[in-house]
Amino acid sequence: MINFIQIAFFISLLFGALLFLPQIIRLARTKNSEGVSLITFLGFTLIQLLVIIHGFYYQDSLLILGTFLRFLSCAILIYLILLYRFNQS
Repeated sequence: MINFIQIAFFISLLFGALLFLPQIIRLARTKNSEGVSLITFLGFTLIQLLVIIHGFYYQDSLLILGTFLRFLSCAILIYLILLYRFNQS
């Protein structure tokens, strides 16, 4: 049962990372970050960074890897938001 829970947990973390993809694709296609909250994604990134630290503390490799993928997706979003905001000015 523990293996099933671990696999389901990891899949849910992967799915969480994939939830950022539509926003990344939209930003990349439109090259316009209007209406996208930078503060929200900065908050998500900070929370994910703290979860990664928590995972290291408790030596939880599934938590670290899954959250790192979400962190990476969110960091890409922040990069695109900043890129298109500064290019529009």
